[in-house]
This record gives sequence, structure tokens and C-alpha cells, in this order.
Amino acid sequence: MTTSTSATSTTAEGTTATRTITAGSAAARPRLVPVLWLALLATPVAAAANAPVLILPDMAGSLGVATSTAAWLVAAFAWAMAVAIPLLAGLLRRRGLAPVLRLSSALLLGGTLLVAASPWLPLTLLGRAAQAAGGAGLVAAAMSLAGSARRMGVISAGFGMLGATGPLLGAQLSHAVSWRLSLSVSLISLLAVPAVSKYAKAPAAAPQSRFDARGAALLTLLATALVLLPHAPAVALGCAALAAVLLALHIRRRPEGFVPAALIRRPLFLGSALLALALSTSYFTLLFAVPRLISDRAGWDTGAAGTGQLVALLVGSALSWLLAAGSARMGRVAVRTVLIGIGTLAALAAVFASHGPLLLLATMGGVFGATGANAVLSTHAASSVPDAQRPTAIGLFTLCYQLGGAFGPAIATALVLGS
Repeated sequence: MTTSTSATSTTAEGTTATRTITAGSAAARPRLVPVLWLALLATPVAAAANAPVLILPDMAGSLGVATSTAAWLVAAFAWAMAVAIPLLAGLLRRRGLAPVLRLSSALLLGGTLLVAASPWLPLTLLGRAAQAAGGAGLVAAAMSLAGSARRMGVISAGFGMLGATGPLLGAQLSHAVSWRLSLSVSLISLLAVPAVSKYAKAPAAAPQSRFDARGAALLTLLATALVLLPHAPAVALGCAALAAVLLALHIRRRPEGFVPAALIRRPLFLGSALLALALSTSYFTLLFAVPRLISDRAGWDTGAAGTGQLVALLVGSALSWLLAAGSARMGRVAVRTVLIGIGTLAALAAVFASHGPLLLLATMGGVFGATGANAVLSTHAASSVPDAQRPTAIGLFTLCYQLGGAFGPAIATALVLGS
């Protein structure tokens, strides 16, 4: 009888211990941030980036400059996004999530206040750059916290949708209130910061070491030269080549620095980043070229072409989430085959099609490929490195994707818009 009681007692104690361990393990596992909070944190910057497209003349008139000069407000935003993402991803790697959220929020708020109050173009340019840098930090944080292709797909689809509606939203806000309000839509991201801070358990900060300032500066110089390549090809190409050589030599001397040598030597990372660059460049080329092609080849007026493209962009962005959701079952080779196949068909349709609906399908295929690549290939790139280097991998991957936004409009201008 005593033995039975002891056994029962031992069993109960074991069950209790097991429950305690299980509960402790569950508590130790980081809680995933609800993906809608991550989407709210990251995607408003896409609308802010495209908000000036239809209102540049209004902005130029208010600032007392030519429209071509006011277009630097778009270029400054693109440059700051491209440069700031790897820099703030590096800060995320070294210091963790909280400093990145604080700095990004301060940059976004300060830049928006400057844009709202500045009567001069140089100060407005500074404000737009600060807005973009703040938005870049929030994007880097959201992508680092996504954790899966399905959740990354929600963020990327949101990027595509808000980017598609950005010009129309900017025009409506400008006509109803002011163009300065149109450039302030990225402030919506700040609503998600408290929730993300509450839920998130970010990747642990890397062990502290001396900050690789030279590596960060050389990467910034390289990214700047590449962004300016369409605007000043000869000078930018020379600067980019010099920066690339100096950065390569620096990486050999300091392989664990700001740009880890082990990362850029991984075929999975390089393949993912370069494919994302190609698909992003194709998409942004189609985004700017297709409305003109529809007008010239199919005879559609501007309003019909713009409406059709908006619908195509929204549908393509939504479909990209389905690819992201099913990517784990499909496998890497199948996903890349789909992305390359649809991206190629989209480019061929833009070159040869003469009917409006086929050209809109080209736009749909372009945004599907680019947003699908951003969702799925970013997770491939991040999975190729240890957890401590995930923010760096995502930052460099996103830099490649953002460069497509600089190259695409220039290609469209050279091939279509300039003719």
C-alpha cells in the first residue's frame, strides 16, 4: 500500500515537473508579433515613397522651383531608403530592437515635421531623407521579426498595394488639404511601434565589438553611387567601381565587419539577392513604362490606363501572398522557377504586346514577381546565416531590392518615356 502511494506520489511529482518545464519552455519561447502590426509598421513608407508622383508640379510651385528640380525629393527618398536599411539593420544586429525602433521613430517624426514646416527645397530634401531613413529602420525591424515566408508575404503584399495606391492617395490628400500632408502618410507607422515593442522578442544583439565604421562608410558610398547611376552615369560608375574595390579589400582585412565575408560568399544569399534585384528592376521599369505603352499601342487615355494599372498592381500584390503562403510546400527550386518564369513572361509581354489587357497582365506579372521575391527570397537569404546575422542578411538583401527602384525608372525613361 505504501509502495503504491509512493509510486502515485512520484508520478504526480513527475507530471507536475513536466508541466512546469513545459510552461517554462513556452514562456521562454519568444512571442510572435501579430503580422498585421508588422505590416502596419513597415508598409506606409511605400505609400509615402510614391505619394509625390502626381503632385510634383504642385510641390514645385509651392517651393518656387522647377518640376525637374522638385523631382529630387523622390530621388532623395529612394537614396535614403537604400542607404539606411543596411545601416539600421546593422544597428539591429549590434544593439537589438529597442534602439532601432526609437531612432527610426525619431527620424520619421523629425523628418515629417521638417517637411511640414520647411519653405525651402534643401530643408525639405533633408526632411524627406530623414523620413525615408526612419521608414527604412521600421522596415528592417518588421522583416527581421516576420519569421516565415507566409508572414513576410503579408508585409510584401502590403508594400505592393500601398505603393500602388500611393500616387492616387497623394493626389487626393494634396487637393483636399496640402501636398505636405501627402508626404506625411508614413507617420501611420508610428501607431504600431508600441505594440511591436510590447510583443517582440528580437534576435539577441551580437557580442559587442568595435564598430566597423569604414565598412559601413564604404557600403554607403557604393549604394549612393549605384542609386545615382541613372542620373550621372559616368561619374557614378567610376565611384561605384572604386567603392566596390575598396569594400572588397576591406572585407578581406575584416571578414567579420559590417559586411560579413561569410555572408556574401554564400550562394543561397547571393542568388536570392541578385534575383530580387533583377525582378525589382523589371517591375519598376514596367511600372513607369506600361501606362505610356498602353497609350501608344492600344490608344487608351491616361485615366483608363492609370485605373487599369492600379487594379493590376493590387491583384498582383495580393496573388504574391499566395505564393509566399505556399512556398514552404513548393520548395526553393519551384518557387524560383515560378518567379523567373512569370518575370520573363511579363517582360516579353511588355516588349511585344499591343493590346491593353495584355500590357496590364505584364504589370500584374511584374509586381507579382517583385513582391513575391521580396517575401520568399528574403527568407531564403536570412536562412543562409546564423540567427545573429539575420538582420544583416535582410538589410543587404533589401538594399539589392531597393536598387531596382533606382534602376527601373531610368530604364523606362531611356527605352520608352524619352522617345
